[in-house]
Amino acid sequence: MNTLHEPSPRTFGNEHALPRVPLPALEETCDRFLDWCAPLLTEEELVATRDEVTAFLRPDGPGRRLHAALAEYDSREDVHSWLDTFWPYRYLGRRDRIALNANFIFLFKDVEQSQTERAAGLIAAAVDFKLLLDEERIPPAVQRGTVLSMEQNKYLFSATRIPGAVQDTVRVPYTEEWPGPSPARHIIVLYRGNMFRLDVIGQDGRPHTLDDLQAGLGAIIKSGAARADRDTSVGHLTTKARAEWAASREALLALDPANAAALDTVETALFCICLEDVALQDDLAACDRLLHGDSGNRWFDKAVSLIVFEDGRAGINVEHCGLDGTTILSFVDALLDTSAEEHSARSGAVSQGLPAVEAVEFVLDDALRADVAAAADAFAAYAEATASTIVSFDDFGGNTAKQLKTSPDAFVQMAYQLAHKRAKGITGATYESIATRQYRHGRTEAMRVVTPEALAFVAAMEDPGADPGARRAAFRAAAEAHVRRAKECQSGQAPEQHLWELQLIAKRRGEELGVTEPLPLYESPGWVIMRDDYLSTSSAPSKNIQYFGFGSTSEQCIGVAYVLLPDRFNVYLSTPRPVADAMHTFAGHLRDTVRELRELLAAE
Repeated sequence: MNTLHEPSPRTFGNEHALPRVPLPALEETCDRFLDWCAPLLTEEELVATRDEVTAFLRPDGPGRRLHAALAEYDSREDVHSWLDTFWPYRYLGRRDRIALNANFIFLFKDVEQSQTERAAGLIAAAVDFKLLLDEERIPPAVQRGTVLSMEQNKYLFSATRIPGAVQDTVRVPYTEEWPGPSPARHIIVLYRGNMFRLDVIGQDGRPHTLDDLQAGLGAIIKSGAARADRDTSVGHLTTKARAEWAASREALLALDPANAAALDTVETALFCICLEDVALQDDLAACDRLLHGDSGNRWFDKAVSLIVFEDGRAGINVEHCGLDGTTILSFVDALLDTSAEEHSARSGAVSQGLPAVEAVEFVLDDALRADVAAAADAFAAYAEATASTIVSFDDFGGNTAKQLKTSPDAFVQMAYQLAHKRAKGITGATYESIATRQYRHGRTEAMRVVTPEALAFVAAMEDPGADPGARRAAFRAAAEAHVRRAKECQSGQAPEQHLWELQLIAKRRGEELGVTEPLPLYESPGWVIMRDDYLSTSSAPSKNIQYFGFGSTSEQCIGVAYVLLPDRFNVYLSTPRPVADAMHTFAGHLRDTVRELRELLAAE
């Protein structure tokens, strides 16, 4: 572990002292891969997969050359992690739309405030955080005595994903192109499809007060009272598949110099505030609106978009390429744990009158207006083709699981497995995100939940002849296996990302390395089936949020985003509408399996 004797109090002061993500030995990775995929395969599929692993591993085989190249890359002093190239490809290389497919959301806890009061408070809190971050006065996160990487915080402000024809890029501070923190003083505010620049920090570097900010937001609501024509809200374009959006962006830039200035205003803004002209008391409707909503009132490429409904409810939509859930949770907790008044006072805010407000307008010709309208229609149809539901437990939480002498996460993951088997009749590949920020530039590791013990547990629960003792024993074994695997992932000992990066090296450098033949391992049943998610799961524990949400990852997948707190457990589910019935059946079984497992373990 990387417990530092005297960690630096500066936000980014410990990164150099954090250990590197360990690069597993190729043999260990291949052994783990076979262990991980085996529970999902027939004996014939496993034999076929094992044969391809053997070929990949042979002394003169491609695996050895690819791994040697990766080890050489990892040894370089200018490299933070062997995953340095992997992460940009994984997120910036995806070519489908990021809206709904990649961005994620949190629905904040409710407060009794008007829309402009809530929005002004969130702006003041975020600006306070930004100024503290600029001076590296945000304390480094610590988990069980271990200092965590804070690098992702550099993506919170003025970070914008830029679409590319082949791979996207990110316009972000703290880089060679833009050294140090962002000097921007403005944010983007969207209302009824109209876009505005709002200065939240004055000319002298001191933030505007809450009253100033409310006045500025009020002026924007008045100016934007007339809903923008649907084919003029350029935010719709950020919902397109990435190469298509890149082409649209080039068309914008080519048409008129004013568009370059408008894009620059958006891309350098500290963050977005999206003011919604609807009030959604229903939690599910609020989560759906946060996740997709009116795409003309969004800029999905912006790292952080704070969204405030007409009744003061609020949440956040996050672009994922540089930010994971744990970083955003810390950010949200920092915003919401302290009152807006305290944030404003700490930031040194002074009354400066009405902040500068300016409409951000794009010059569009008929072709671009048609492009915007088509993007709006396509995304509305895509959102409509996504089904979602929520499951809430007010009588179960992490404390309950601990009272039952089990890991809270293992409990809910086994509940998911049992509910899925009952809903769909199969045990399918299940992904869980595991944070690895204890490493330098650490992000996440891909955990696969289905173990032989999980299969045995589900079988025992479905066996009418199994007595409660046998079912409890099967659960305990499955929970212990789950915890062991999670610890392996936390320590960087997982196969999927390692093998995936070797595949990417072959694509990038295969000719140079003499790896020009196809790699059958990546067409093997084990690789294909293990990564074809039926459940894609991730958790976000914070008392400041009600729900966490994201879209599903494949045609049969159910996205399972859960907030597991000591006293409650809330789940947001999403899936393609053609298989919505199975999702709703899963939700119903989940309510039953949580109760059933609770009763089973309590009777021990």
